[in-house]
Amino acid sequence: MRFQDAARDARAVVYAGIQADPSVAAAATLLADASPAQRILARAVMNGESTDPDAWRTMFPTLLGADVPPADRERSEAVLVASLAVADRGEQVRSQVRGALVEAVTAVLLARRVGGAAVRRERRILFDGVAAEIHPYDVTAEVPGAAEAYDCKWGARGIGADVLNQLDDARTHAADEDESLAVALVVFDARRSCDVRLARQTAPTDGIGIVSLESLDTLAEPAR
Repeated sequence: MRFQDAARDARAVVYAGIQADPSVAAAATLLADASPAQRILARAVMNGESTDPDAWRTMFPTLLGADVPPADRERSEAVLVASLAVADRGEQVRSQVRGALVEAVTAVLLARRVGGAAVRRERRILFDGVAAEIHPYDVTAEVPGAAEAYDCKWGARGIGADVLNQLDDARTHAADEDESLAVALVVFDARRSCDVRLARQTAPTDGIGIVSLESLDTLAEPAR
């Protein structure tokens, strides 16, 4: 088993520009340190249904109300501002930015556990005698003997047979080579939504982890 950079086709070049946007990195750092409730706020705002900050302050009084401790309210306000900046973009760009943001948050949290040098983006996983996948894995932790591969989705609707089959194939091929490879989906959505989506799938799900909005912090925690 070995890792390889993805091909630099036109799609990859355009998306790399979005991934490199400083605002994406700044928002990712905020969300990596955010509470579960603040991440729920970010998801709601970034869906783009309203760009009125006062409307969100009214809807999330436990995060943005006058009675919230100043330090907590300041962080929630920062999350709100960063999320509104994403929501204010056009639909197509907003969708790409949200995807890049989930990947960036995943990379930040993983780096806290395995070290930044081990965390890579847009990588293919190659196995002897097996054709390489066309689509790369969004984030990998390339630790000898304990590698990990993640695909990242903004919402549970992004969970489909194609991504499940790709993750299952990687896990199976790694086992065939007596290599350790943990595979998972990181979904910036509620676990319940993920479970509902998974229940409709006929593709393999055994051995594929699900990291939902509520459990993002487990990416940074040592395995138990």
